[in-house]
Amino acid sequence: MGAAASAATPDAAFDTALPPALVANKHVDAGDLRIGYAELGPADGEAVILLHGWPYDINSYAQVAPQLAAQGYRVIVPHLRGYGTTRFLSADTPRNGQPAALASDVVALMDALKIRRATLAGYDWGARSADIVAALWPERVKALVSVSGYLIGSQEAGRKPLPPSAELQWWYQYYFATERGQAGYTQYTHDFARKIWELASPQWKFDDATFNRSAAALDNPDQVAIVIHNYRWRLGLAEGEAKYAALEQRLAQAPAITVPTITIEGDANGAPHPKPEAYAAKFVGKYEHRTFTGGIGHNPPQEAPAEFVQAVVDATHL
Repeated sequence: MGAAASAATPDAAFDTALPPALVANKHVDAGDLRIGYAELGPADGEAVILLHGWPYDINSYAQVAPQLAAQGYRVIVPHLRGYGTTRFLSADTPRNGQPAALASDVVALMDALKIRRATLAGYDWGARSADIVAALWPERVKALVSVSGYLIGSQEAGRKPLPPSAELQWWYQYYFATERGQAGYTQYTHDFARKIWELASPQWKFDDATFNRSAAALDNPDQVAIVIHNYRWRLGLAEGEAKYAALEQRLAQAPAITVPTITIEGDANGAPHPKPEAYAAKFVGKYEHRTFTGGIGHNPPQEAPAEFVQAVVDATHL
């Protein structure tokens, strides 16, 4: 199934006032982390967990979360490891950015908050984590909304070379594989993030206030370590933790996703992403794909919030 969702033009979105910030004023100890998160809506509402990507933060959902809360959902928006107010509980824990670790954080958060099942929605790193939880722990996921669809990968898959035009899009992955890249990201974290925003959403005319509010989350003391490890792990240049090995073995089999799912793609996504027809068969339950039109890039919840809200609501009723 497929559908096109028309979004507000980038210029129209730019003309609106900056929405009120999401504030991660709650914390809970979950697994290796003390996770900082924002919570909106009734405590007894149906749970929705919104997962951000790199290099963004929870304010990607500054318009989405209140709209969902107003419809009666209990909305949880956590900072990922290495972002915002989320911290490791121990200085001795590896600053691990491998996908299985990030997805396990979501399950640990649900356990800590005593959420048995939730609808998961995300983009970029957040979509990958949501996909993994849906694939490995389907009993915990009522529905899934995933930007750019099926993003589950493995180190083995990452070893396969791509055509040059595709490799070019991953320039920062190779940059981060070097010591120069780690030093550069450390020194120019905000400048680097802004460049990624511009490349990933070339038609999104975000302003300084919008960017600076999210970029503050990148000042987390573990940001550089998590990002560098994530991209080096993908290339097989960094080891993961043994406790995630069994999960990674299952993920290397590219498991199908059985939960009700809506996948999303922006018609102007400038970041590396698969075509919808390439992953549709991986979703074997109730499934729908939507393309957001009007110059929407890599961050649909912030660029097309009304359409993203509708996708989440519709997914819960598939």
